[in-house]
Amino acid sequence: MLEQLNELSESHGALKPGRGLITGVIALSLGILCFLGVLAFRFPEYLTTPELRRGYDVEMIRKLLFGALVLSGALSLVNIVFNRSRWLASFAFLLVVLSGLLGGHKVEVDPNFPDHTPYIGLDWFILDLLGSALIFIFIEKLFALRREQPVFRPEWQTDFHHFIVNHMVVGFVLLATNLMVHRFFGWAAHDGVRGWVAQLPFWAGLLLIILVADLVQYWTHRAYHEVPLLWRLHAVHHSIKSMDWLARSRQHILELLITRTLVLAPIYVMGFSKDVIDAYIVVVGFQAVFNHANVSVRLGPLRYVIVTPNFHHWHHSQDQDALDKNYAAHFAFLDYLFGTAVKSSKVWPERYGVLGDYVPNGFWKQFRFPFVWKG
Repeated sequence: MLEQLNELSESHGALKPGRGLITGVIALSLGILCFLGVLAFRFPEYLTTPELRRGYDVEMIRKLLFGALVLSGALSLVNIVFNRSRWLASFAFLLVVLSGLLGGHKVEVDPNFPDHTPYIGLDWFILDLLGSALIFIFIEKLFALRREQPVFRPEWQTDFHHFIVNHMVVGFVLLATNLMVHRFFGWAAHDGVRGWVAQLPFWAGLLLIILVADLVQYWTHRAYHEVPLLWRLHAVHHSIKSMDWLARSRQHILELLITRTLVLAPIYVMGFSKDVIDAYIVVVGFQAVFNHANVSVRLGPLRYVIVTPNFHHWHHSQDQDALDKNYAAHFAFLDYLFGTAVKSSKVWPERYGVLGDYVPNGFWKQFRFPFVWKG
């Protein structure tokens, strides 16, 4: 069973219908998430993110967990009974049983735990993976740019490893970026500016925070392309050869720390309200994934104002005319303003990735790449 699971995890391509693989993968995915969810309930001080758990609707989460357990168990049993990929269904059903033995959706939570323990963001990983997969796989199937591209396309394993690591170390990233922002930019905070920003209407504050963040992100992103030392880090992200919702996750952890620190600095200095910051996090989270997705969306004339998948796909293109262009993350007009917008007669790029294809595949190889590359 383990050999077959390992073989499945190392493969890529479309899952053939009628053999129980599609329902088996769904059951296994839900079974894994349920098992991890139960663990998060049992050890919340070490496995959940303090900023998130304060706002949880626990009863709603328990209902979702129960529904996922039932669905995973039902799909597994059907495949076992009808002998469809029984090895896959058996492993998924085993995870459902283990989740049940650990307490299932009724697992007790000790409310008396310290709030400042070291933690990994297992809850953030579960919620983001479940939400992103449900939303963006559906969108990609509905508005697919490359219909022949399967969900499990080549190199999906590498991007999934990046997804896991970048989510699990969310506590370290938050701690490190907060320390750097306060240490290096705390002196710039000005009560007058903060007071003016705090009085802005919500919609004006949201537009301003997106514009400020995107201006910083634009020049930071441009530096990653134009400064050789920084390109060593950013080349990892550009090594993606297939664009989809998971491609956004391929990012070196050092780049993640540097970029988040620089983008968060003006947000902290200007004193935006919590509501505005929360809304910005939702916007940036959605747009970052959506603009890498395998979707055919251009938005007509609005594409000259807002960054769309079409705009950002060109940033990842190997076309000579598109190299080092389209840096903006939210507002496309910044690239038109600074003269770095792609001008091509073609609607979509044909090939993605680093020109010369010199970045290795695999999470650990890409983690080491900036330090060992002799280019």
